[in-house]
Amino acid sequence: MEKEISQAVIRRMPRYYRYLGELLEEGVERISSSDLSNRMKVTASQIRQDLNNFGGFGQQGYGYNVQFLYDEIGKILGLDKTHNIIVIGAGNLGQAITNYVKFEKFGFIMTALFDVNPKLKGRDVRGIPIYMMDELEDYCAREKVDIAALTLPKEKAEEMARLLVDLGIHAIWNFAHVDLDLRDSQVVVENVHLSDSLMQLSYNIVKNQ
Repeated sequence: MEKEISQAVIRRMPRYYRYLGELLEEGVERISSSDLSNRMKVTASQIRQDLNNFGGFGQQGYGYNVQFLYDEIGKILGLDKTHNIIVIGAGNLGQAITNYVKFEKFGFIMTALFDVNPKLKGRDVRGIPIYMMDELEDYCAREKVDIAALTLPKEKAEEMARLLVDLGIHAIWNFAHVDLDLRDSQVVVENVHLSDSLMQLSYNIVKNQ
């Protein structure tokens, strides 16, 4: 039976990946857990515990080979594969997400946007076409789509999520201001609330005054 990894550990893995990427850019070949700890402000013990969930990867007295660990964490996160993403909602947020080219470096390929606004028909964002919503079903039948990013008003998000489940989408990256619960399906959901980060920031500003 496969070991169940806690969500807290999984949430830290992209951060390890980002820091290791920075080390590679600096030409660092190996690093100890204590040096990585100092950079990330996570205890060395926590780093070792987290990585031991996936096999460890370190050597006593040597530390971690940065390139090897970077590649292995990339595999753990599925970044050795490509994932095709469509964006539902071609407003400001949908276009901003599509314009963020760094996603492609990690294998996330934006392939299309969908909207109900007829003024957007035939337009594109960074060469990525905008289709009308009534073309979504045919598009999903024709093309490989792994992830749908939802940037819709919250009152439309649930209905759209259910349609995406029916169309065979594997995962939903939900920016609508509502928590989608699709546990009765096989679809993975990541609910993103940008305002939550701002509220946490606000709390910390007030706390430090």
